Amino acid sequence: MTIVSWPASEQAWERTKASLAGGVSTGLRASMKPHPLFFQGGSGPRMTDLDGHSYLDYVLGWGPVILGHGHPGLTAAVSAQLPLGATYGSGHLLEAEVAEKVLARIPGTERVLWSNTGSEATQVALRLARAVTGRRRFVKFLGHYHGWSDSMLVGYRPGADGSLGLGSQGQNPGALDDLSLVAWGDLEATAELLKSPGADISAVFLEPVLCNSGVFEPPAGFLEGLRELCDATGTVLVFDEVITGFRIGSGGAVTRYGVTPDLVVLAKAIAGGYPLAAVAGRAELIDRTTSGVVHAGTYNGNPVALAAGGATLDALAEPGVYEGFERRGKALADGLRDAFVRHGVPATVHQVGPVVQCIAGVESARTFDDFLAADQGFYDRLTVQMLRRGLFTLPGGRWYLSTAHTDADIMATVAIIDEALGATLAEGPGPVARQA
Repeated sequence: MTIVSWPASEQAWERTKASLAGGVSTGLRASMKPHPLFFQGGSGPRMTDLDGHSYLDYVLGWGPVILGHGHPGLTAAVSAQLPLGATYGSGHLLEAEVAEKVLARIPGTERVLWSNTGSEATQVALRLARAVTGRRRFVKFLGHYHGWSDSMLVGYRPGADGSLGLGSQGQNPGALDDLSLVAWGDLEATAELLKSPGADISAVFLEPVLCNSGVFEPPAGFLEGLRELCDATGTVLVFDEVITGFRIGSGGAVTRYGVTPDLVVLAKAIAGGYPLAAVAGRAELIDRTTSGVVHAGTYNGNPVALAAGGATLDALAEPGVYEGFERRGKALADGLRDAFVRHGVPATVHQVGPVVQCIAGVESARTFDDFLAADQGFYDRLTVQMLRRGLFTLPGGRWYLSTAHTDADIMATVAIIDEALGATLAEGPGPVARQA
């Protein structure tokens, strides 16, 4: 069955626009095509909207729902905690129990700071780096996303004038003075900055896999080179693993690529959809919060969120989880590539574990600039055709898989993609090819 319209979602959107800015709780949701959908619930890899339509879900809450919806172990852990209280304003054993699980999985980590969102966690990571080095500025790579704070939302997407500067109206322009932007993978430019007299660089921040802008793996030797540079210059190396943490390996990018940073920022997959984030790393840095560095938050170490975190990490530790992620991620990526080739549509498809990226209109995309050249208008049309056929996917081309997705789900998805791609081309032009 092909879905024609979503009247209940449209009515809900009209209602919410009267009380919420744009009718959504976070601005990115307003970019969903043809309009934001509203859901009544989910189970496993599927969600059901207000009109009763069922979808295979590859949005997964924009990444956190790594176990699928309503996972029994996760639900049981949270249900057991709820009658005991929402938060205590004091210590409880879940804080240490879940921290111990994090430290056991990520090599080189000795302490954990609990937080609530990735944006919060990157801020305390920067504060720690500044405190331990006595320096102010930091290096950030173009296209990398480290949250929406004034400090970090720089160099992520082009503004109205095409420049890669500040990311929001109302943002402090002084943020531009606190960082240097470098092209992803340019070790020489990074070295020049770190070794420059008076550069005042406290930290290098990066997504070890550039998931937010194309799912580009690090160039060979790049992470190792950054580690050597930071060691030589006394600079703090920070892996932002909000997406990759516990997703692309049992210890995230640290175990997948064998490079140990000083600090690791974690969120999304760590608690299966509940609001939990963390900074894990060397005791020398994190213990600064006991001697002058302020790290505060009413909800830090929330017992409900930590119950979810413990259950999620336990489920991800089950045998075969990461092998399944690789197998199903590869099957989805291969199916997307085959469909694009079969329909004569130029595209690049990347895959790292259970994260897949389509870059429509660009063949052999290798850089952030290639990602920006994607024909997003064409891909938006494709997402609507997939939605009409029961696939709920993100704008921009990224796909997330959960432990709940089966091999049969992927096979069904690949068949729907092929049909949706044909329908997209039947209703309008394909993307113009751009060779990377």
